[in-house]
Amino acid sequence: MDNRNDKELSCGCCDTCRHKHIPRDDKEIKQLKNRLSRVSGQINGIIKMLDDNRYCGDILIQVAAVESAMQSFGYLILQEHMKTCMTEEVQSGNTEVVDEVLELMKKLK
Repeated sequence: MDNRNDKELSCGCCDTCRHKHIPRDDKEIKQLKNRLSRVSGQINGIIKMLDDNRYCGDILIQVAAVESAMQSFGYLILQEHMKTCMTEEVQSGNTEVVDEVLELMKKLK
């Protein structure tokens, strides 16, 4: 586990720039980046559809696919957050993290 204190884990400029105490492994990072690359490709496809003056319904189908892909990505991040960050915080006595996770879940709806 990382022995750095919280101050070393932030950028020092604000309280919102935080880093995980338990780092993601290389395989997980690669899988997450691959998902985002696919979403980026879908968005570029939508841009081309606009340039080609494609039918609105076809574009909306692609928009729905991007939204679904991003929601799945968000749930993967939330799942890992609950298994690592949240678990670590609860074990150290910080139960306020449960409220944070509930708020995050609302944002992913």
